[in-house]
Amino acid sequence: MDADLFTAAETRAEKEPGAAPLAVRMRPRTLDEVVGQQHLLRDGSPLRRLVGGGHGPAALSSVLLWGPPGTGKTTLAYVVSQATDRRFVELSAITAGVKEVREVIRAARQYSGAHSKDTVLFLDEIHRFSKAQQDSLLPAVENRWVTLIAATTENPHFSVISPLLSRSLLLTLESLTEDDIRGLLHRAVEEERGLDGAVSLSPEAEEHLLRVAGGDARRALTALEAAAGAAIEMGEEVVSVETVESAVDKAAVRYDRDGDQHYDVASALIKSIRGSDVDAALHYLARMIEAGEDPRFIARRLMISASEDIGMADPTALPLAVAAAQAVAMIGFPEASLTLSQATIALALAPKSNAATTAIGEALADVRKGLAGPVPSHLRDAHYKGAQSIGHGKGYVYPHDLPEGIAPQQYAPDAVKDRTYYRPTRHGAESRYADIAEWTRGKLKGRGEPRE
Repeated sequence: MDADLFTAAETRAEKEPGAAPLAVRMRPRTLDEVVGQQHLLRDGSPLRRLVGGGHGPAALSSVLLWGPPGTGKTTLAYVVSQATDRRFVELSAITAGVKEVREVIRAARQYSGAHSKDTVLFLDEIHRFSKAQQDSLLPAVENRWVTLIAATTENPHFSVISPLLSRSLLLTLESLTEDDIRGLLHRAVEEERGLDGAVSLSPEAEEHLLRVAGGDARRALTALEAAAGAAIEMGEEVVSVETVESAVDKAAVRYDRDGDQHYDVASALIKSIRGSDVDAALHYLARMIEAGEDPRFIARRLMISASEDIGMADPTALPLAVAAAQAVAMIGFPEASLTLSQATIALALAPKSNAATTAIGEALADVRKGLAGPVPSHLRDAHYKGAQSIGHGKGYVYPHDLPEGIAPQQYAPDAVKDRTYYRPTRHGAESRYADIAEWTRGKLKGRGEPRE
């Protein structure tokens, strides 16, 4: 697609302004009309220089635009297409492949030679490209045969190959504020290319639209258009909250099960449980459930949390989480939401300890540093023929032969014999285990009184 980023919709918008979707009609034509993202639009910013059509060392090479849906990634690409004198080509990673990429690059080099004019390639949803497909972009980016503007909703540090990421400028778009969306709604209602004053918004309807939008400009305009259409059909000049509610069933949850929100919300759930904020934990659980998250994924996260953040402070937390996971696997949604709620509440309100997490982390760190050494000879396997002749098992004391079941002998290799990995807290049930650990360590070193 050459020099026509939004060919069908934009052409229709120009010929029939009222026919194109409101979100298309209200798309900014200059950077000054862009809503939000002021941190990217200051004077001298890379986007300002790109739109200014600069060339040479100061000119922008390639850009990765990363941000949630509806924050203006496609809009910024559109502004560039309108303002720059560069040739503009659009590809979508959903439908394009290596063949299409190579054809764009070939045409760009040919066009540059014939017209001394650069090509801007806008690649939407680059995270959907495989490693091989992303590799095909590298020569063009490195040699500046094209200026790449790629958009993604996923964290590019995970979804974009390192060579391409290092050759591009990463620009992070922020979620739009309510004030950003409010200003956009006012413009859409009043401006000629929008609703041209055909209706007005009641304060309650405006607030409801802000909630429906959830920081997504496209969703806000789509909901406004539906509500305004319903009001006009009923002969009403003011859009009421009831009209908005009838036109828009509910606010779609801002959550992409395959994108960055997937990890952000899951992280927030676990951190809320860790922080013992049961209400916040339930909020994030509800977001995951409403978005259609796999209940087994949620259950797995809860099982991890039970060991990572609760551990021996409440040894029943892990069995509870495992039981919840088994129940979820058997019953599925919607009933599984009750099981997940019960488990989340129990884990959030349980006493917390990361002593088990810290213990295995430090033990692994020592092993990885080479602090291992041979197993003490008295602990080695002495069951096979000839083992005892080489000292295996010699001097081993069988704990069950002693009154308290504790044999004061060395178990750890010499390299780590004085290491203390498990440092229990005094939280919840772990207080008891702290006493037990202190006593057993003393007995192993040949000291300590008999337990009562």
